[in-house]
Amino acid sequence: MIILVAWEIWKHRNRCVFDDAQPNMQALLQEIKYEARLWAAAGAKKLKQLL
Repeated sequence: MIILVAWEIWKHRNRCVFDDAQPNMQALLQEIKYEARLWAAAGAKKLKQLL
């Protein structure tokens, strides 16, 4: 889960720096939730239990 959150923060930061996006905590949280569901569907062990 820590890796997932760090990865999403990094991607969000890159969008802000390189694509002139505005920092948006709500959007970041939605992206984390969406990506966590994808990882769980792909078979990430024990991630389903956290969702």
